[in-house]
Amino acid sequence: MTSNTASATQSGQFSIGGKLSVNRLGYGSMQLTGPGVWGPPKDHDEAIKVLRRAVELGVNLIDTADSYGPVVAEPLIKEALYPYADDLVIATKAGLTRSGPGDWRPVGRPEYLRQQAEMSLRLLGVEQIGLFQLHRIDPKVPLEDQVGELKLLQDEGKINQIGLSEVTVEETVAAREIAEIATVQNLYNLANRGAEDLLNYAAAESIGFIPWFPLATGELAGEGSKLTELAADKGVSPSQLALAWLLAVSPVVLPIPGTSSVAHVEDNIAAAGIELTAADLEALTAAVG
Repeated sequence: MTSNTASATQSGQFSIGGKLSVNRLGYGSMQLTGPGVWGPPKDHDEAIKVLRRAVELGVNLIDTADSYGPVVAEPLIKEALYPYADDLVIATKAGLTRSGPGDWRPVGRPEYLRQQAEMSLRLLGVEQIGLFQLHRIDPKVPLEDQVGELKLLQDEGKINQIGLSEVTVEETVAAREIAEIATVQNLYNLANRGAEDLLNYAAAESIGFIPWFPLATGELAGEGSKLTELAADKGVSPSQLALAWLLAVSPVVLPIPGTSSVAHVEDNIAAAGIELTAADLEALTAAVG
């Protein structure tokens, strides 16, 4: 059984790029925005409370992006948390543009990526971005131009560490020829393990693996399902168990569950206090074929 007094510190620690130590259970800010990740939050005050509560509960890795809103999530983070705690790592992204709710279009031109990095520095109120991630590789722009610009920003001290989002192993290997890649962020959860090969590569290379959409438990948590049964045995919720599974899969996994509710952020972070045995992990992994 777990409780909502658990701290993200119980999830263990990981050093991003060997330089930025974070508690492995973080928070993703995408759900703070309006429908279709477009516009302001439905409840501004609750959004501020969510960010502050996450940090109170030990979260020191917050994932965001210029395109969340757009230009909504980053200002909310500054409003809620500035001046920042010394150990807080804000991971933002650039490379996807928005032309409406649910519409995402990659733009990887070097001048655009630089502009957005400068905008994120200003909107977040920092002199250096802890982790700056290429939100998508733009197929119309050479990879060396996209990652190369991030390397230039890093050399200038405006970025500490560089990450990639939604990439293959091959793309990651190619990017590492241009710059040091500290993290990769792909869709991955108990129900969707399509990025398993990337996770295995990241683990072998000590690269942080940030699974987005970590709580796809809807189709798994119905009455009589194995996940529901295992969660009941543990005295926890299916969502908490799904997060605990992610934390147990590999020490390089950095889950960033998002929510716009203080109650849900407390529930998610409580997953850090769940201990899974090898048998538990095997049963959960086998629960979804």
